[in-house]
Amino acid sequence: MASVKAILFDYGMVLSGEPDPNAWTRLRTITGLSEEVLHREYWAHRHAYDRGDLNAESFWHKAAAGAGIVITPTQLAQLIAADTDLWSTLNPPMLDWVDQLQRAGIRTGILSNMPDAMETGLRARHAWIESFDHHTWSHAVNRAKPEPEIYQHAAEGLQTQPENILFIDDKSENIAAAIATGMQAIQYSTHPAFEQEMRARGLNYLLQLERHTDSQNGKL
Repeated sequence: MASVKAILFDYGMVLSGEPDPNAWTRLRTITGLSEEVLHREYWAHRHAYDRGDLNAESFWHKAAAGAGIVITPTQLAQLIAADTDLWSTLNPPMLDWVDQLQRAGIRTGILSNMPDAMETGLRARHAWIESFDHHTWSHAVNRAKPEPEIYQHAAEGLQTQPENILFIDDKSENIAAAIATGMQAIQYSTHPAFEQEMRARGLNYLLQLERHTDSQNGKL
């Protein structure tokens, strides 16, 4: 197995935690839609929104039209804010590991299927996003996982050969696509399971960077 020189992270359900149920309740309150209808319309158009085929305004108006309602400019702003809140919960153990990687000088990147307004909102809220060496946001390149071009864009941005990149994502189809482009990849479910898989692949040294660095500096 090729050495790992860069780690590439999905955002949702890897760097972030579970969607915030309170934010989803706000989406229902703003629209007045049932759980079933909101879920249907939200996900029916979400891939096109992520990919940049729709922007925030067109996404929410299309979802509203599918549900048989009309939203006002005020409601639109509220929906964009609630949708950002939906994906704002964090995954602390993964973020701690990111910090260790970056302190050790290992290149890090984000490859996320994310729409325009959400990227803007999350970057304004989470300063740590700027610490990554490269970001590939789907809406900005008009491609979305699992399209192969988006993985190639991320590898070029990291200035690292695909075989030297470890990609972490929660969806099996995105993992399969990463492997097809030559990357190493691990599907993320829980942090203990992720660390177990890292050890099974002989990558446990990447989990012990802080300890290793301290021992090298004579601190341990």
